[in-house]
Amino acid sequence: MENRNEQVDVVVVGGGPGGSTVATLLARRGHSVVLLEKEKFPRYQIGESLLPATVHGVCKLLGVTEEMEAAGFMYKRGGSFRWGTNPVPWNFLFSISPEFSGPTSNAYQVERARFDEILLRNAARNGVDVREECDVTGALQADGRVTGVSYRDADGGEHQISAAYVVDASGNRSSLWRATGGERKYSEHFQNVAVFGYFNGGGRLPEPNSGNILCEAFDEGWLWYIPLTDDLTSVGAVISRENASQIQGDKEAALMKFIGRSSYVKDMMNDAKRVDDDSMYGEVRIRKDYSYANTRFHAPGIVLIGDAACFIDPVFSTGVHLATYAGVLAARSLNSVLDKSVSEERAFAEFEGRYRREYSVFYEFLSSFYHMDQAEDSYFWQARKVTNLSESSFESFVSLVAGGYSQERVLTEGAQVAERFARSAEDLALAAERTGGMDTDSGQRMKHLFSAPVVRDVMEEMNALQANSGEATEVIEPPLLEGGLVPTGDGLGWAEPVPVAG
Repeated sequence: MENRNEQVDVVVVGGGPGGSTVATLLARRGHSVVLLEKEKFPRYQIGESLLPATVHGVCKLLGVTEEMEAAGFMYKRGGSFRWGTNPVPWNFLFSISPEFSGPTSNAYQVERARFDEILLRNAARNGVDVREECDVTGALQADGRVTGVSYRDADGGEHQISAAYVVDASGNRSSLWRATGGERKYSEHFQNVAVFGYFNGGGRLPEPNSGNILCEAFDEGWLWYIPLTDDLTSVGAVISRENASQIQGDKEAALMKFIGRSSYVKDMMNDAKRVDDDSMYGEVRIRKDYSYANTRFHAPGIVLIGDAACFIDPVFSTGVHLATYAGVLAARSLNSVLDKSVSEERAFAEFEGRYRREYSVFYEFLSSFYHMDQAEDSYFWQARKVTNLSESSFESFVSLVAGGYSQERVLTEGAQVAERFARSAEDLALAAERTGGMDTDSGQRMKHLFSAPVVRDVMEEMNALQANSGEATEVIEPPLLEGGLVPTGDGLGWAEPVPVAG
């Protein structure tokens, strides 16, 4: 073994959106973070349809908004569904949601290879030690606690890293989650298989909805039709486990057969040709989309996010949303525990409570959405029922599928939270001068800065001042969970609720 004595605050396993998010927000607070990614970026990944909560919330907080705009990703105003008893497709616009009206009323359809690389490189720029082509082989444990990981690098070298915490963001295929001591419970209702590929020359919905995702139900399941560029389209069929035998053998023939069962997707593909070159899009793939949730999302020394923790049926494109939101929640808990401002038990109870709440509401809604004998009004009413939002049924539906159910300002007001982080950073820079802790290395400087007692006092004082100032309605959120914590003003940690004088 090499590097036996390497020690960091946090090791993040997996460089997808969840891993890059948590790593970046930990490094922002001055903690030492190593991110281990098995593959070399850019690499292929499915899950191409984003929600506004990710684009205007998390991406804004991460500081990648300008890169996202410059990437020229397909503009997504909402979605179109041929679902239920109505034979005519029905549409929704994100602008209907009170949380995402105005300039935040869109998302993107993204090529995940490009999107994920934007987030990973941004993590490196923020001080994360990103190591690609590093395959994690196991968790290190001592006295009932995860204390690090072992991994193999691209040259076959074996290494170990010790860490105060490990974040498993390695997806559904890794076994690292077993270190929590929990089990993976699969849904009895959502046990589907997806077969999908990529096509050039497919049609587009009429403007201004040409960038919308189109989902169409048919007898054995449903189809997605996602425009990634003006010419490239992601097309997939999600079918029940009972019909999975139909895709054995010739995957392309099976996909085309399912497309032929549709009405609208079939017509959109009259002039389309499947990409069959040696690029990342030149293969028809199969994925087992069995929904599941682990019984434990964390244990001493380890926390799970994204598909390592849970997975839900992809009809509403919630994969990246759940992963990045979990990354924010995990970063808050880890930042607070490492800074010794909140106990480990309290911080991770807040993480798991909020994460399971978000997963559960999508699961409950989807359980009713798969009943095809209803009109769309019934689905809207069910969305209001499961979210318990005060807005109309249709608005509740759009708020849910846009990622706004939690009402967290970090998701719905990303620009304001990012601005508060920038102001806090300026104040902390001044505090650093008072502590005299100005090292030449910026990462170490921030680490010393945040660990200094005087700076923690400044942070607490700032939060208290915000709670009792005219900015209270902008900064302070009520607890989401009964007896729970609230986000700090910069969105990167937890704090006890501050009573507001009545």
